Amino acid sequence: MGQGLIIQSTPDGLPSQFDDDRRAHLRAELDAFYARAYGLSRDELRYILDPADVKGADYPSETFRVLKEKEIRAHGEYRTRRLVLEAWDRMQANGEFKAMGM
Repeated sequence: MGQGLIIQSTPDGLPSQFDDDRRAHLRAELDAFYARAYGLSRDELRYILDPADVKGADYPSETFRVLKEKEIRAHGEYRTRRLVLEAWDRMQANGEFKAMGM
């Protein structure tokens, strides 16, 4: 979010090829931004992303079970959780939240 949302295109003005990794990072930045805009704390965001991460492995509720399982199969980790929390931490550390009045 620090550089703004940029739509990439080829030199002839056509949209560039879809980049799943870039999309995941942009989505994570948006998720972190909106969580903060809604007044959530980092721990509340952690709970929403994965209640067991906050309450313990035996906690009976899951928020994004299908996404989590899919990402663990594809990436060996719950990538969305990591990317969103990394985006939150980066935006907090570099003052982006504060600069936006959050």
